[in-house]
Amino acid sequence: MDYGMIGKIEKAKRYAQERNRFRFHKFNVTFNGDNNSHQVTFDSGVFHCDCEFFVLRGRCSHTMALEQLLDQMLPAAENAPA
Repeated sequence: MDYGMIGKIEKAKRYAQERNRFRFHKFNVTFNGDNNSHQVTFDSGVFHCDCEFFVLRGRCSHTMALEQLLDQMLPAAENAPA
């Protein structure tokens, strides 16, 4: 492996540990829950999940788990609990 690539790998490791460098604006993820798989989206600061609980309450365990997982990588206002 060349020295240039070694430097890039080290830089990538450092970046990955500095979560504040990342801001998610839009994504779609399949969440494998205990009973079923669910589609969760995040777009312009708003989560959506196709589970029944989310439809009734506007939040669910799937979206809250992603909020915890992506701590510091979501825009601050949208990351705050309702």
